[in-house]
Amino acid sequence: MPESVTSCKACTWALRTKRPPRPDLYPVGVLERPAVQTTSVDHYGLLAPRADVALAFEHVNKTFPDGTQALDDVSLDVAAGEMVAIVGPSGCGKSTLLRLASRLSSPSAGEIRVAQGNLGYVFQDPTLLPWRTVQSNVELLAELAGVPKAERARLAADAIALTGLVGFENHRPRALSGGMRMRVSLARSLTMRPRIFLFDEPFGALDEITRERLNGELLGLFEREQFAGLFVTHSVSEAAFLASRVVVMSPRPGSIVAEVAIPFAYPRSPELRFDPDFAATAGQISARLRANLT
Repeated sequence: MPESVTSCKACTWALRTKRPPRPDLYPVGVLERPAVQTTSVDHYGLLAPRADVALAFEHVNKTFPDGTQALDDVSLDVAAGEMVAIVGPSGCGKSTLLRLASRLSSPSAGEIRVAQGNLGYVFQDPTLLPWRTVQSNVELLAELAGVPKAERARLAADAIALTGLVGFENHRPRALSGGMRMRVSLARSLTMRPRIFLFDEPFGALDEITRERLNGELLGLFEREQFAGLFVTHSVSEAAFLASRVVVMSPRPGSIVAEVAIPFAYPRSPELRFDPDFAATAGQISARLRANLT
């Protein structure tokens, strides 16, 4: 698993095996964004210096070892400071795109190019360590990267404040609601100050009221931090509320069949969901989805 990706799938293993710190992976600054560590993996490269593009998929295909083709000729750019949502039927390769972008998997063909900067990944499950408090869960990525204790505590405190978790620093995950656990997961990634954020249906298991509240909080973070975001969801309304552009994918093998520009400026109030123009935009996305299911 690449160390530049702020996920926690291997956190328990790293702690138990006492992996040596790697300070080179996390140059400590005053909440500055450290540069991503590059490798010589085929199909990957750094973007040429273009301020407007953070992530690019170019004619990407993915076929798994069992012969299942997940993606077919996907090309997509995500601009710096842009939130792009992906919608499509189950199994169309939405999550596979995120795994390819994070180098958790490799494409079978095509190229994926990533701009300089850390990459954050928020999964469907919060992936918290149950024996750790909120504070120590949020500190975990910086701890694994060898950041000194005082500095990682400061980074965690800033992220906790940004995600509305002040007062819960000493709580353990079992004492938190589902929405608060997702906030902890988001805060953990924020300590790395990612330039690119990947979201794999992070609010899909939450009730509608909590989901809408967290949508608003995420938009507040997006407006403040100006990261590039790629957000996978099955909710057309969520996609239209969060994104400046919604990409519609076909059934497997997934390909991009439509892009819908969202005509609403940021910041966006919760009342936008009741605007007739919002309903019309969501209806346009739904129509593109339905057109490719027949």
